[in-house]
Amino acid sequence: MSNSNDIDSKQRSALLLPQGGHKRVNWTLFKTFFKIGAFTLGGGYAMIPIIENEVVEKNKWIEKEEFLDLIAISQSCPGVFAINISTFIGYKIKGRRGAVCTLLGSALPSFLIILVIAMFFHQFMNVGWVAAMFRGIRPAVVALIAVPTFNLGKSAQINMANCWIPIVSALLIWALHVNPIWIIIAAGVGGYVWGKMKD
Repeated sequence: MSNSNDIDSKQRSALLLPQGGHKRVNWTLFKTFFKIGAFTLGGGYAMIPIIENEVVEKNKWIEKEEFLDLIAISQSCPGVFAINISTFIGYKIKGRRGAVCTLLGSALPSFLIILVIAMFFHQFMNVGWVAAMFRGIRPAVVALIAVPTFNLGKSAQINMANCWIPIVSALLIWALHVNPIWIIIAAGVGGYVWGKMKD
């Protein structure tokens, strides 16, 4: 007997390729995340607006609220954020096979690019135009990370009543060098307790 999660997964698969059948769904997921992985600079957090555009806005595979929940789960789990978020999205859309396809799609571009760079690194590491190029990329990467941070803040409904939480968390990590793991645990426990008190 199939449960509601199986039904949701099948419905999402049908939305991916309504005319192409389920055999091409995994290939579509792989191509989408391979493109995201290949053309994203700045690491996992810079991927957020691109993933959101592809998964939520363009293809409508998952809802905005689900996407925010997956980001929170991905940040809370061990491992690389980009791998975590792609795996969770793939699993949400197409189960285990979808998770494998999105994981490989997001990881392969970085692996291949780093492999090529490692092979020729010593040949161009002291080239002036290469160093200048990376100096120009750094500020752009900061913007790529800052924009999704502000957008996530809006989507997470941060207001005057709860804006102290990210501020205090940032100060604890920056000034007191508190391990972010403890911040995540405290926030999760606090959210659970607050939810119980509201109920």
